[in-house]
Amino acid sequence: MKRPFHYLILICTLLCVCNTAHSQRTQFSDYFEKYRDMAIEQMHKYHIPASITLAQGVFESGAGQSTLAKYFNNHFGIKCGGYWKGKTTYYTDDAPNECFRAYDNARDSYEDHSLFLSKGPRYQFLFRLDITDYRGWAVGLKRAGYATDPSYANRLIAIIEQYQLYKYDSSNYKEHRRHHRSESDQPIYKHNLLLANDIAYVVARDGDTFDALSEEFGISARKLAKYNDVQRDYTLQAGDIVYLHKKQRHAAKGCIVHVVRNGDSMHSISQHYAMRLKNLYKLNNKDGNYVPIVGDILRLR
Repeated sequence: MKRPFHYLILICTLLCVCNTAHSQRTQFSDYFEKYRDMAIEQMHKYHIPASITLAQGVFESGAGQSTLAKYFNNHFGIKCGGYWKGKTTYYTDDAPNECFRAYDNARDSYEDHSLFLSKGPRYQFLFRLDITDYRGWAVGLKRAGYATDPSYANRLIAIIEQYQLYKYDSSNYKEHRRHHRSESDQPIYKHNLLLANDIAYVVARDGDTFDALSEEFGISARKLAKYNDVQRDYTLQAGDIVYLHKKQRHAAKGCIVHVVRNGDSMHSISQHYAMRLKNLYKLNNKDGNYVPIVGDILRLR
């Protein structure tokens, strides 16, 4: 039976529009180019690795595209706190209508981020780390409670290493850059690290195995299989998405429903949106015997 035209319009409106990996890389690269010098300046003033500042900034602000960043210049998701006397805005994050700091410009946000860390008692142990120890800083920020996301440290590290932000942590970065321009084009991994729903992933190539990826990324093959909702003996196919961390319980904000297309499976849908397979079943009140049919509408959040 043909569906009414207005019904098709409704479905098109609800469909999640996801950026391509190329678009995401461009947004991230543009963000780093724009705020690189600002992060280096903060590093020299406060001894916070520029790589950490940039990784937090791009992650917390959605490469500068989040509501807080675009309209209130808050690039680091810093909430008001009892002592904040500056401008504020209210935004629903972990809880409804939370108070966040607002700034006149991005530079003020970067400066306040540095002050927030350097004056916060729970972050003081970080300043005993070497300026080039971005891994220690990432793990320390999570341990100190900067973010509630259990994979926060891994996400920062993935961003830093994919985009080689660690090169900005050198005091002679400008000199290094002048003599080694080609190094910025050399990937640290054999596979490009990408992000979907804030989860790092790679695209499998011919001949890839979980064992080989385990060796490359330092993550056990058993965990890689588990993160991707497959058995340990699953044979990777070229083009398969392989997540390097546990997927989210829901799709990204704005991804509300998925209309099943030819060739879709529950597993392929869960991989596409970086959400756990069991949660996709649960959200739609389906059991393991359910096979999606073309035209079915599945909830993602």
